[in-house]
Amino acid sequence: MRQFEYMAVPAPTTGTKAKGVKTREDRFALSMTDILNDHADEGWEYVRAEMLPMEERKGLTGTQTSYQNVLIFRRLQAETLVLDEGPRVRSVPAPALEDPMPANEDPVVTRVLSKAAEETTAPRLGAATD
Repeated sequence: MRQFEYMAVPAPTTGTKAKGVKTREDRFALSMTDILNDHADEGWEYVRAEMLPMEERKGLTGTQTSYQNVLIFRRLQAETLVLDEGPRVRSVPAPALEDPMPANEDPVVTRVLSKAAEETTAPRLGAATD
């Protein structure tokens, strides 16, 4: 069975400045692309983005809930890669054909075998009839 390991990474909150990238949306898309490609180079597969609640302290005794965006990645565990080589094919030798019982031992078998041989012999094509 395949076993995965997962990793959660905070989603970017700001865009990355780069030459030729001018709008906010394009900068944010560039940040996402960089994160996805960096993790893909390490063997991680992007699964999805999640918005999850997180409780934070507010003041001395209070708490407040904020929501954090994370990117979820997965990859096969290292042990699974070694063990999971696909189905193993085992070759089984064909059974050896045993010699049939000699026909001269039983007269009934002799007649049946000779009659079967006559029925399976195909007539010669284009042969003159005697």
